[in-house]
This record gives sequence, C-alpha cells and structure tokens, in this order.
Amino acid sequence: MRETITDVAVGVIRREDGQILIGSRPEGKPWAGWWELPGGKIEPGESVGQALQRELLEEIGIHVTRMRPWVTHVHRYPNTTVRLHFWQVTGWTGQPSSLEKQQLQWTSVQDALNREDLLPATYPPLRWLQIPTRYLISNVGSSSRLPAFINQLQTALAQGITLVQWREPGWQALSGEEPVHAGMLQALALCQAAGARLLVNSVHPSLWWAQSDGVHLRADDAIALATRPTLPDGSWVGVSTHNLVQLAKARELNAEFAVLGPVLETASHPDGTPLGWEQFERLRENAGLPVLAIGGQSSKTLETARLRGAHGIAGIRQIID
Repeated sequence: MRETITDVAVGVIRREDGQILIGSRPEGKPWAGWWELPGGKIEPGESVGQALQRELLEEIGIHVTRMRPWVTHVHRYPNTTVRLHFWQVTGWTGQPSSLEKQQLQWTSVQDALNREDLLPATYPPLRWLQIPTRYLISNVGSSSRLPAFINQLQTALAQGITLVQWREPGWQALSGEEPVHAGMLQALALCQAAGARLLVNSVHPSLWWAQSDGVHLRADDAIALATRPTLPDGSWVGVSTHNLVQLAKARELNAEFAVLGPVLETASHPDGTPLGWEQFERLRENAGLPVLAIGGQSSKTLETARLRGAHGIAGIRQIID
C-alpha cells in the first residue's frame, strides 16, 4: 500500500539577534501543548511559499516579505507521515501574535533544543541551524606553504569562519602522513581556540578524525559505509555529493550536512561539468538535510546560493572577504 504523505510548509522565523519563534500546538490538535515551528498544511494548488505566507498570516498575523527555501525533510509519526518544507523567514511586517489560542515564544536555538516538550520533527531543523553557512577547505600542498596557510586561516577565523575542512591528498602523497598530520594539529588548535570546528577529509587516516571535530567523507568513502562512522560524542560528519544517490547516502549516514557540486566552473576541477543552479536546486529539494554549494562559490554568490535553497557555500579560495 502506498504511503500517504502530508505536505507541510514550515517557517523558521529568525530575528537579527538569532532568536527563533516557536509556538505550542493548541488544544484539539494532535500533540496539543507540544512546541514547534509555525506553519501548516499546503493546500491543493498552492506553492510552498504561498502556503507559508497564508499560514503565518492566519496563525500569527505577520505578512512575510523575505523568505527562502532551505531543507525538505520527511518525518514519520506513529499514525501519519509528513513532508516538512522548511523555509527560512528573514523579513516580515507586523508583530507575531496568537490567533489560534497557541502560546508563542522567542527563544535561542539551544534553549529550544533543551525543551522536553519539543515536537520530534522540530529537533532536526534546530540542529541544522547550528551549522555555519561558510565552509573553508584547506589547500596547503606542501610544508613550505604551511605558514602562508596558517596566516590565511587566522584571517578567515577573524572574519567569522567557524567550519574548516583539512583536505591535503597531494601533500600527503608527496611527503607522507607525518608533516600533514602536524599541520592538521596546528590548524585544529587555531580553530578550537577561535571556537571553530575542523573536520578531517576521509582521504586521511581515521585516527585523525577522532582527534579533530569530525570527518568529511568523500563520496565514494561514504557509499562504502554501512553506518555512520564511530566518533567521539559531538563530532560532525559531512559528505561530498554530486547526485541524488550520494545525497541519499549522506542522509542514511545521518550526516550533519552534505556538500553538492560543482555548481559553477571552478579552477580546482577545470574538467568537471557544472551542475548549474537549476539542477542544484532540484537535487537539494530531495536531499533531506542541509546542503552547501561548492564550485565557483564566493562571498558574492552566498545570497544566490541561499535563494536556491543552499544552507551556505564551501570552497578553497574565495569564501572569505
């Protein structure tokens, strides 16, 4: 029997101070009294954006002026399955108010995650909000270039970069593991002192993954795994992807995020065929987890990427100002 899925538009309404709006489910509805992000069912003939604008006006009395797609996530409750279209809402007029006898509250993401009465399907998007929107990838290449990279990393951290990937296959092939490992530990110390995370690419030994803040899996390495890598608590897993099969594998491994591309032409992969934004958007819609765009990305493309549903951007050279 074919599964019945209810499509729901959900607004992640976030103020400039980072606080988000959550509301309690009113009496008479399933899970009454539990807290969730505002939104509602998509009616026949409505787009996600149209449904979200209507629901937020009906439920809390705001007129949405700026919003963008983000993550589409399927959640199965005991008696129903919902496909939740999470959109980020960054502009509105009017003050949110209770129009359906629900309680409303502005809260930090962490305080919301700590609630014991948070609706189960609300936990994933709140965790995803903690993922940075810019992801810097190393390209040291040799021991002689390490000091220059350390200077670049310090600049990036000072500019607000909080997620870095250590990826040095060429240097490791040229010089062996020892100098690359030493460089990784130096970069890790800088990142952690600045409150940033450093993930180690899976081209490097798995021992290094546990020493850092997690692992970034190459697409083929992810496909070869049956389960999420065993890592210390709090570690993150990222996955490189180029197609829907690889995105599904990232979701199966319960990765924190995927990186999808190349979206545009890039100097690091001159022979690759870019996806283009339209194909990126189609793949992202079915990913089921946050997706960062890679390939030709820079601070100038961040807004375009996010309007296409990307969580953010990843790159070697141009993602810092």
